[in-house]
Amino acid sequence: MLALRVNRIAGGPSTTGLALDYRGPVEWRAEAESGPPPAPHRLVDDADALLARVPFGPARAPFLVAQTRSLRTVARRLAGEVLPLAEYTRRCLGIDPEWVPETVFEEAHALLDHALPRAAVPLARRLADWQRAHTLGEPARLPELVGRAVAETRARTDAIVPLPDDEIVDCQPVPNAPFLAAGRYAGGLRSTIFVNADTPFNLADLLYVVAHEGHPGHIAEALLKEIHLGDRPELGVSFLLSPPFVLSEGFGLHAQRLVFPDDEAQRWLTDHVLAEQGIRPDGSDFAAVHHAKNLLWGVWANATHLAAEGRPAADVAAYLTRWALLDDTDVDRAMAVVNTPGGNPYVFTYYHGWRLLDGWLDGRGRVRRFLTTRLLPADLR
Repeated sequence: MLALRVNRIAGGPSTTGLALDYRGPVEWRAEAESGPPPAPHRLVDDADALLARVPFGPARAPFLVAQTRSLRTVARRLAGEVLPLAEYTRRCLGIDPEWVPETVFEEAHALLDHALPRAAVPLARRLADWQRAHTLGEPARLPELVGRAVAETRARTDAIVPLPDDEIVDCQPVPNAPFLAAGRYAGGLRSTIFVNADTPFNLADLLYVVAHEGHPGHIAEALLKEIHLGDRPELGVSFLLSPPFVLSEGFGLHAQRLVFPDDEAQRWLTDHVLAEQGIRPDGSDFAAVHHAKNLLWGVWANATHLAAEGRPAADVAAYLTRWALLDDTDVDRAMAVVNTPGGNPYVFTYYHGWRLLDGWLDGRGRVRRFLTTRLLPADLR
């Protein structure tokens, strides 16, 4: 109820970075949304009361405490408390959003220089040309292609941790979506991967996106934890601005390489998707490009710091252009994410979550553990 009430007055991701994925009883949501909106300071008191007495053992308490502290922090911001972005992020996400050295981005640029087709043009232009060369020419076919990718990623995930045979995953294009793709488990073994209907889709990213949003990423995580952790109401209340999602987004960025090691993703795409689309091999290295993309999420994190410091929007945009290699359209989209009032802590989940899991995910046993138990960033450290 606390999560539903905070979510009601928070204004959505565009203002606080908050979003709530709720799969609980509809009557609870109806109760939370009835009557006048709750006062933020009352929600702070409610959170304090919950934290004062947590009647659960170590298997459940850490997750519930982490979620409740995050809810309390957001409620305090809604009540008027102003915290520096780094401190707000620590209280919500349980991580220190450290500045990412530009040497990391130089490493990513070097990877791209070797991974992309050679051309006598700037690196950003080479990346844009590579993306255009792999763009799906018939957008209406995207749900079908996503379905093929889901079947393959499910089979490979099932070899690591068994999945139910009767799981259903569909694909739904969404006009004017504020995201490229999003995977949601709805309960009852049914899930949807939502894709932006208005953005050209790079087929070289098909498995990178589907593995992140589906299997072994977000959908598989929600499904398998529901199966392995039993009948716990809190599994149906996912408050995104909280420590578990640092690991969820970080795991999503690792997801493709966990089930498609080395160049297996590129070989599968070449054999099953690209050839029939008339896209010929060009000597590029998809795995290296995707590793570079993961590194470049750090640019978004740094740009969020710059925006929160009050740097001019033109300076933040220039930083994104230089280091993330974004064109004007993509910079505009990125600015809408990083340049939110007070800063958007959720941006930090991607790079810092990916870095936190890098090295920890050293075998199938760790993958199974992540997908079937509750973990927090502090557990990995």
